[in-house]
Amino acid sequence: MDKKLEPIINALQKQFDSSIEEFRDEVHAFVKPEQILDALTLLRDKYEFELLSALTAVDYFPQQSPRYHIVYQLTSLAKNLSVQLRVPVNGDQPKVPTVTRVYEVANWREREVADMFGVEFEGHPDPRRILMPDDWDGHPLRKDYPLGYEEPQFTFNFDEIDVRKPYAKE
Repeated sequence: MDKKLEPIINALQKQFDSSIEEFRDEVHAFVKPEQILDALTLLRDKYEFELLSALTAVDYFPQQSPRYHIVYQLTSLAKNLSVQLRVPVNGDQPKVPTVTRVYEVANWREREVADMFGVEFEGHPDPRRILMPDDWDGHPLRKDYPLGYEEPQFTFNFDEIDVRKPYAKE
């Protein structure tokens, strides 16, 4: 871990009782959903993490519970540091408070996560779908979303697929 990042991580652990994982020089701090606003505000105001460089989600279905991690990647341009906050969320009705009051750029990114994963961001100013049509059923980046694609044809399965193909009648 970067020496400049240690006091920041210690403050997160002390103030939010967050667990920390380090993997390949990246630091991941886990916070509870109700703590995310305070944690982001602390990192922005006290430690100069002025950029929310990414906001996404990870679906661990069916291996892990809680099912989702909402991932906030923060960057301090002034200090050349990066930290990742993760919020574990259950899969039944995934809900996290919106962070648009802390980082305005979260508006669009939260809409993408809501659209693709079905995570509800409570208090979001504009919760409309952003990538999929309004009448679309489901959330395409969930691991249990049905794919519904045609199997690709190769030499080893040519005959099997060829039998199922519709050909024009002469």
